[in-house]
Parts: sequence; C-alpha cells; structure tokens
Amino acid sequence: MSATTTATAAAVGTGTAATTGTAGRLALARRAAWLVGALFWSVLAVMEGVNHGWTAGLLALAFFIAPDLTMLVGVGEARGNARGQLQPRAVPYYNTAHRALIPLVLLAAYAVVPLTWAPAMAALCGWIAHISYDRAFGYGLRTKEGFQRD
Repeated sequence: MSATTTATAAAVGTGTAATTGTAGRLALARRAAWLVGALFWSVLAVMEGVNHGWTAGLLALAFFIAPDLTMLVGVGEARGNARGQLQPRAVPYYNTAHRALIPLVLLAAYAVVPLTWAPAMAALCGWIAHISYDRAFGYGLRTKEGFQRD
C-alpha cells in the first residue's frame, strides 16, 4: 500500500467518524428540541386543566395515554414477535396516533373555528405532549413489520 493510499484511507476513515459524530450531535439536538416541546405542551395541558376544570384535565390525561393504547391491537397474536416488535396489524393505528401533524392540524383548526370548548384544547395539548415525549426518548414511528424506524 502506497503512502498516498494510506493517507487517503486514513482521511476517509476520519471523515466517516466526523460525519457519524455530526449525525449523533444532530440527533441529540433533535431529541432535546422534542423534549422542550414536550415540556411546553405538558405545561399548557396542565394549565388548561387547572383553568377550566376537571373535564379539561381528564381529557388531557386521556389523550396523553391514548396513543399507546393502539399497541393493544392484536396483542393476543403477539406471541411470535421479536423483542420490541409491535404486532404488524397494530402498526397503522400506532403510526396514525403518533404523527405530530394530526394534532397540530386539529389545534390550528381549533384556533380558527369558533369553538370555545377548553377541554378540546387540553386534549390536543396532551396528545402532542405524548408524541413529543416519545420522540425525545427515542421512540418514533414503526415500520410495517412493527420495528422502530431509524
């Protein structure tokens, strides 16, 4: 191996490590941003519950928990699944309930439509908080086979 080839191989190796380090820092920054969002939506959901009564608080809590109830679809057939694999039949429901765009669009519609039922706002805040915490802790959407997407 010539000196030029060795130097090129070393430079390529260094570039790969640098790229991986940059990608790792970017992923960490993305997760930190999701955590900040999760805390914001949690505080807003709690404020809605405190300001507008137990119905708003109860709906915020229910919508905070509800997205993970989609994992119960097909739970009886999950015996042969790998560790961490969601039942493939549950994936469409899980992915739909864990898309941040859905509650954000509903929240935008709530802001525009002359609807003033505060528990709806609290519920949407709880839902977005759930999704944000999932992303902050490294849980995202699933592949059609039921595994975490990268």
